[in-house]
Amino acid sequence: MSRRTVIAAVDGSAESLAAAAWAAREARLRGLPLHLLHARQDRSPLFSPALSGGMGTTSDGTTMTRHGAERVLAETADRLGEGHPDLDVSVEQVIGRPAEVLLSATEQAEVLVMGSRGLGVLGGFLAGSVSSPVIARAERPVVVVRPGERAEDGRAGGSAAGRQYLDVVLGLDLSRPCDELISYAFEAATARAAGLLVIHGWTAPAVFDHDPAAADPGHRVARGLREASALTDVLRPWRGTFPQVEVTEQCVVGRAAHHLVDASADASLLVVGRRVRRSPFVAHVGPVTQAVLHHAAAPVAVVPHL
Repeated sequence: MSRRTVIAAVDGSAESLAAAAWAAREARLRGLPLHLLHARQDRSPLFSPALSGGMGTTSDGTTMTRHGAERVLAETADRLGEGHPDLDVSVEQVIGRPAEVLLSATEQAEVLVMGSRGLGVLGGFLAGSVSSPVIARAERPVVVVRPGERAEDGRAGGSAAGRQYLDVVLGLDLSRPCDELISYAFEAATARAAGLLVIHGWTAPAVFDHDPAAADPGHRVARGLREASALTDVLRPWRGTFPQVEVTEQCVVGRAAHHLVDASADASLLVVGRRVRRSPFVAHVGPVTQAVLHHAAAPVAVVPHL
């Protein structure tokens, strides 16, 4: 399996089926093959039940067989193939701890697509205990999809300048505006022929609350102008590389997560970053990314960067 593959984690739950449907559209948009992956927890004594998270059992507590998992994978592949007849779809079942299987799979993926959470007929493969460490440790982009997402990835119905898709929204921290994150957002907008809304949030220094001179509204306005100018400077070369993408820049005061969640209501995809930490004892995604994963209305792409 080549690196240029969209992988969808499938466990039979509504969340994972929504993720697979989204992944199929993404693979078609990007001209990439789709790989459906299911991890079946080995029920041998070598695996601790406390760590298994119920893997390998159905929602009624019975054991899920290899053949049962194969059936779900095959049915999902057939359904997606009917909707996308030209899409190259493959399936794979791997025995192992789901988080470890998915992390290994991302090494060979362009992007990994997961359901947000839930216990499904194959035993809750995408419960938080699995999805959280994958999102926090993957070194390739991970997209999280909830069931019931807008049909066709949030089509705008041609109402916005003839576009088929709603805007892609990018949350950008100017203190570390990494190329991987910006590139992913521009490529996603290009694939959808969609606009790109870039949101940068900044917070007024605490001195504004204590120094009467600093509290002058003019200081706040000047700071806002500097932030807006810095955002324009960062995006200028990317506008040149992707001239077909209509970019809207937005500098906002206050918690960036709040503004990103609001913007996600009218977005086809929300893109945020996560710093890669090499320590085996540190695995978290940061407060902004954590907030949008819980509250965003659109699918969320988490892009790791240094």
